[in-house]
Amino acid sequence: MPTTTPPSLEAREVFDTYVMTFATRDVDAIVALHSPETQYWLHSGEQPVRGRSALRDTFAALFAQWPEMGFDIQRAIIGDRHWVLDWVLTAVLSGPDGRQRPIRFDCLDVVTLAEDGLVERKDTFIDLPQAQAALTAVTAGSRGRS
Repeated sequence: MPTTTPPSLEAREVFDTYVMTFATRDVDAIVALHSPETQYWLHSGEQPVRGRSALRDTFAALFAQWPEMGFDIQRAIIGDRHWVLDWVLTAVLSGPDGRQRPIRFDCLDVVTLAEDGLVERKDTFIDLPQAQAALTAVTAGSRGRS
């Protein structure tokens, strides 16, 4: 069961809505929860994207690249205008041999809200060594098989 700190009601409602909306993979619904000047930064060597249009393109590409992506929430720490989400990315990827293999790696989101309750900034940090090991295992799992 995820651990959660007592938040302000508004931030908790936005958090709950965001998590439910992200689970639907509805890019337009996710983008609607962000401010027009939003910034999203995937800290994996990428540059931040700014604005709803860039965010829409980024999330559409993410869902296309990871068609079976999901998440497991480990804990959420919610404050008045922010939350920190400790989560695990889950996905199923095809190896070079065509076999489907599940992967998992840890992530952390730091999200700040504007005064109107929309997401003004979302930073996503991934455990890069863990992600690289998971992705390498998908490729390595098919080596040596005929």
